[in-house]
Amino acid sequence: METISENACFGGVQGVYRHASSSCKCDMTFGLFLPAEAKDGPVPVLWYLSGLTCTHENAMTKAGAQAWAAEQGIAVVFPDTSPRGDGVADHEDYDLGQGAGFYVNATQEPWAPHFRMWDYVAEELPALLCENFAIDSERQAITGHSMGGHGALTLAMNLPGRFRSVSAFAPISNPTGADWGRKQLSAYLGDDEALWSKHDASLLMKKTGFDGPILIDTGANDQFMDFLRPEALAQAIAERRQQATYRFQPGYDHSYFFVSTFMEDHVIFHAEALYGD
Repeated sequence: METISENACFGGVQGVYRHASSSCKCDMTFGLFLPAEAKDGPVPVLWYLSGLTCTHENAMTKAGAQAWAAEQGIAVVFPDTSPRGDGVADHEDYDLGQGAGFYVNATQEPWAPHFRMWDYVAEELPALLCENFAIDSERQAITGHSMGGHGALTLAMNLPGRFRSVSAFAPISNPTGADWGRKQLSAYLGDDEALWSKHDASLLMKKTGFDGPILIDTGANDQFMDFLRPEALAQAIAERRQQATYRFQPGYDHSYFFVSTFMEDHVIFHAEALYGD
């Protein structure tokens, strides 16, 4: 693993690291904020999954998570959103290919050789973090924005016991029923829609739910509302009587101004779960 940079940040360290990924078969870069408490032993970790077109850097520099994470003594990891490199398949559309991994394991060409983001985020990167940094693997939480909110919710519901809490900012909530989803799931996984269901938060909510608290914020003025389909997830939550808080925030859109505004709420929400009994 190569250290790209390490900077003092709110009493802790904001690092950026690169490593050869066995899942994605290319070099992958991630950001990791470690609070001051990590000097004395393992700390809880909050995963932040980013959205379409993003790298590890967007949320790391725009979301403002480090200030609140430092206050709570929590690490924050910022993975990339897809494999990258000259030998990695790509597409001219911004919502497919590099920057648009959708947190799935692709089975279709030309994506299958590298687009293994599910394995990367669920298995490879957690093991790497716990081996090399003061991270407590027993205390994990997950959040994300847009495509990353989709990833956070689907990982949390598919991996029972892994995460103590899950939250999302404007998540793609019903990808099997929206243009942000059907396009990518068919490209990456093929035309058998039965294989898509484990990557749809609304369908997962109906089937399994989540054994813990959920917090979701969506801007009421989100310009991509038709792609996000929040009503599908809200209905599934209500039907299941899931422990969840779903908020529509008046005046806010899909941008990082929205994310940074409510980041404090989300970090505190996760801290309560991570430090609870």
